[in-house]
Amino acid sequence: MKPLVVFGLDIDKLAGGRQGHVVVDADILEHPKTRRSFRWVQSILALEVLVGATALVIAAVLQSTGQAVGFPVWFRGVVVLFMTLTLFFFAWRAQQGFYWGYQRLRLFSQIFPVITLIVATIPGLYPYWMVIEQIIFAVLMIGVADVLTSDHMREAFPSAKRRAAQAAAEAACEQPGRSGQI
Repeated sequence: MKPLVVFGLDIDKLAGGRQGHVVVDADILEHPKTRRSFRWVQSILALEVLVGATALVIAAVLQSTGQAVGFPVWFRGVVVLFMTLTLFFFAWRAQQGFYWGYQRLRLFSQIFPVITLIVATIPGLYPYWMVIEQIIFAVLMIGVADVLTSDHMREAFPSAKRRAAQAAAEAACEQPGRSGQI
């Protein structure tokens, strides 16, 4: 898989660090469970974009009718929309086999719901309708995390530690005089 280079910057290396160019086997990406998992993730993220856009539309309608819509509502609406688009980027790179894309998507899908629900409990920060929007956002994000932490997806995208253990086990089986049988 070719790294993504924009304006001379290796985006995969920048976003993924030392794991930036680690790519999983192409066979596992074509596995029906992997493809189905990514379809679910894409669908849920599309719903996230819809929820985020709806929040901005509601805020705009309320503002245009003379109701006060505070800065936190606008800020959260814009940030959530951009954040979800970033998650689409991570999902795209993960679908292409980049471990870092899977890792970032999984991490953020586990952290964002917690942060969202904590912020939603701050009294008076958001209007009631936006608190409901935040709860919907968190539930959808938990759905993404659930798909990504399935046994199959964790096997498809093994951590560096697991990859090293698998490589060592394969090397031990390939040594002459070792048949792996007792």
